[in-house]
Amino acid sequence: MGAQWKAKGKAQAADARGKLFGRLAKDIMIAARNGADPAANSRLRLVVEQARKVSMPKETLERAIKKGAGLLGDAVSFDRVIYEGFAPHQVPVMIEVLTDNVNRTASEMRVLFRKGQQGTSGSVSWDFDHVGMIEAEPAQAGADAELAAIEAGAQDFEPADEDGVTVFITEATDLDLVSRALPNFGFTVVSAKLGYKPKNPVDPVNLSPEQLEEVEAFLGAIDNNDDVQNVFVGLAG
Repeated sequence: MGAQWKAKGKAQAADARGKLFGRLAKDIMIAARNGADPAANSRLRLVVEQARKVSMPKETLERAIKKGAGLLGDAVSFDRVIYEGFAPHQVPVMIEVLTDNVNRTASEMRVLFRKGQQGTSGSVSWDFDHVGMIEAEPAQAGADAELAAIEAGAQDFEPADEDGVTVFITEATDLDLVSRALPNFGFTVVSAKLGYKPKNPVDPVNLSPEQLEEVEAFLGAIDNNDDVQNVFVGLAG
């Protein structure tokens, strides 16, 4: 399941496309606060590249940039909040939200955590590393992920999944640097963001199929919340 939880199945993936555009639009608006020119704003450049790779409509992308930069009136205001706690069966989770109403989101999180256990700030984050996460695909046959990680300056990498996507892990401060370097070593960057990697993930072998289903159901409900941007899970595999 990796450090970042993702919905499984074609139907869920199709439904997730609309959510992805909404989440990317928020990321673009937040990044554009520091300038509407991607060439001069590395954070915005990375998100814009990701939006283009998933075919976000140009009009939607440009409107998000202008809205975030305050070019369409008042600049958009979102608060970034991290919620910590446990999914069923003591699987640690960190949930990143961007919200325009902190009280509403806090209330919704309390309800969602009834199937798990909501923690206080720091109760779970100590067991995660704050890192850069770069999803990349081989641009040419025979591209060597291990060599690319070493040469581009990544800390580590997770071998390609069933979709052929390799995740390169970087120091948080090296995210943009490694993203720029990877194409030189045969990889095309699909997405690049800061996230949380579990230090001691729970081995799913220690959970029954029924327990894993409960964890998946909990994560799915969290992910369906409109304010949730990313869900990071301490579950191996």
